[in-house]
Amino acid sequence: MTPSNSEFLTTREIAELLRIKERKVYELASGGDIPCSRATGKLLFPRQAVEAWIARRSSGSLPSPGIQRPNVLLGSHDPLLEWALRESRCGLATFLDGSLDGIERFANGEGVATGLHVYAPDADAWNVPLVRDRFARDGVVLVEFAWRDRGLIVAPTSGPAIRRLEDLRGRRVVPRQPEAGSQVLLAQLLERLGIAPSELALTAPARSETDAALAVLDGKADAAFGLRCLARQYQLGFVPLIRERFDLLVDRRAWFEPPLQRLAGFCRSAVFGTKAAELPGYDVAGLGRVHFNGT
Repeated sequence: MTPSNSEFLTTREIAELLRIKERKVYELASGGDIPCSRATGKLLFPRQAVEAWIARRSSGSLPSPGIQRPNVLLGSHDPLLEWALRESRCGLATFLDGSLDGIERFANGEGVATGLHVYAPDADAWNVPLVRDRFARDGVVLVEFAWRDRGLIVAPTSGPAIRRLEDLRGRRVVPRQPEAGSQVLLAQLLERLGIAPSELALTAPARSETDAALAVLDGKADAAFGLRCLARQYQLGFVPLIRERFDLLVDRRAWFEPPLQRLAGFCRSAVFGTKAAELPGYDVAGLGRVHFNGT
């Protein structure tokens, strides 16, 4: 219950409602993080707007404003992005455990950005439907990083040739963790073909794109659903299946802070462009294109 029944709440009433100090309320207001008005020369908070603001942040979306996000990049693993993080010296740490894991951690305020490549079959679209459903009214931006060639990474001596998904029946396949975008996509493609996971001889999961390719290289699996660039790097066979878009979902305020700005600047450099051109299966022509902008 709010402290009064008036149309507008005072700073003190907001502090009591949120159980924070009045000083914190002024910080939220000055940063534009909470609905307020200065029409009378003092801060007033429209009751309905504040209640909607609280509801949005109580429904599994972004954490309450004013919480400092750590300089951590979450989500899906990408070899080119991993290289750019090192070379740019941007200061971002990483916790990369899959697209869906990254979305949940980002919603909980555990990082400033998250990488994802999640396909929505109903919309025939990458990433946007998922982001719109979770963050439509939050201060986030979905920025394109690269298009990537994904398919089957196969061992040269894996027995009978693997040329299509149907050839995986009975073969050793290294899966990814359930939260990985590639695992979600593989399950969608197998379901479309009527192939049950039980028809594959699944090995222990690999928790990164590189680990999946290395499992094939080390003879632990006959195939992995991976990236063309890693098949080339480890001199393995590759069966192209799909072209996917890898995006970065970023907190709008953090985007203007030095770590993400330094990374963005490096990704516009000639050095980055040369590296991307050297890696087969990458298309960075749309780098930086905004595909979704939360309100």
